Amino acid sequence: MLTVHAAPLVLPVGAAPVERGAVAVDGDRIVGLGPYEAVAAAHPAARVRQWPGVIAPGLRQRHAEWLLTRCYHPDPREADELGTDPLSGEAFARLAGELDATRWAGSVRRGLQQMLRYGTTHLTGPFRDPAVRTAVSRSGLVEVPESAEKGVPGSVSIGRAADLDPLAGGRDLPGAVHAPLVTGARADFAVFDVPDEAALVAAGAGSCLVTVLGGRLVYRRR
Repeated sequence: MLTVHAAPLVLPVGAAPVERGAVAVDGDRIVGLGPYEAVAAAHPAARVRQWPGVIAPGLRQRHAEWLLTRCYHPDPREADELGTDPLSGEAFARLAGELDATRWAGSVRRGLQQMLRYGTTHLTGPFRDPAVRTAVSRSGLVEVPESAEKGVPGSVSIGRAADLDPLAGGRDLPGAVHAPLVTGARADFAVFDVPDEAALVAAGAGSCLVTVLGGRLVYRRR
């Protein structure tokens, strides 16, 4: 379906911000980008979705393999016992021996769902665990080979749920996105409930309202 996503500000990255901007999507591709009036006029039959905040490219989670294989993402039914944040380090080690295949697969799926809540559309691999490979493939999230990541440290220290945020650790927006928003590119982007780029970096990707993956709305904050 042809859809125009509009917001008070579009941050293409690599190009000037567009006030009262819009991104037109047809299938899994961006077919228009610019001021809302111009984009809407070029696609008069499109469905229009008006969002608050800013539209920005989808983010890339560089520590996805670690988060999915060295963390346990509790089921909501386990919240009283385990809490809601990912368990890592000693807490994960204590729990690891109790994880059968079904429980492990559930953790991986929940971890991927949490990443979508942070505007993530791309994950750094490779993923060697079969359950992780299968879940990533089914999720629609795009795997980025580790060799494509420049200047990324090999070790990480991740503790709380906020570290699911690709903007954590002082990373700026250009350093956290997978690729700029451009016409003809795959429609991977997110909407954040902030007024501008500086506010997004300060607030982090937990401000995500909507994640669009290959043109599909895969997450929307309720």
